[in-house]
Amino acid sequence: MLPFTYEQFVDVFATYNTRIWPAQVLAYLVALAILFGLKRRSANLVCAGLALMWLWTGVAYHWMHFASINKAAWLFGALFVLEGALLLLIGATGRIRFGTGAGPLGVVGWGFIAYATVAYPLLGLWTGHGYPRMPTFGVTPCPVTIFTFGVLLLARPVVPKSVLVVPLLWSLVGGSAAFLLQVPQDWVLLFSGAAALPMLLRKDSRTVPAST
Repeated sequence: MLPFTYEQFVDVFATYNTRIWPAQVLAYLVALAILFGLKRRSANLVCAGLALMWLWTGVAYHWMHFASINKAAWLFGALFVLEGALLLLIGATGRIRFGTGAGPLGVVGWGFIAYATVAYPLLGLWTGHGYPRMPTFGVTPCPVTIFTFGVLLLARPVVPKSVLVVPLLWSLVGGSAAFLLQVPQDWVLLFSGAAALPMLLRKDSRTVPAST
């Protein structure tokens, strides 16, 4: 049983989105910077952009807002901050490279990116989760996780396994909202981890670079 009600859950989004405006707009600018980084094959830029989303969500959403109704958010926030730090580290140390993607991984990767940035908020509006009582791209956990899986599927040749742990865990924890909290746009969150992990691990075992 959840320690909060559905109304409390969406009220947190309402308060959060109101307080952080216009961070939601800036999140799309960060996403554009990440896409530019993919085109330029700049791991530093891509990882820094992703890290900013994870660090912001861990601190501003989990610790400063969601923790008011769920004490587990203190742990969730710590995991998001850890993921942000790992992304900064692997980008700075050259442990990961990126391309624009081709083949099945590229198709799935760009599909997740498009879903997180465009379809996720539109599906939320269509199913009755009107702004500001809804999760928004780049500053809330679930679309950030889907977007991250999409970007990581464009990595070449492999993704360090350490950076996959937290997104995979959140795809399970956050994806439960699709059932428990009537957030249908999070159905893809459950699918994202289940689809991306075997594809990334298979690429790791074969060490075949993705085409660009």
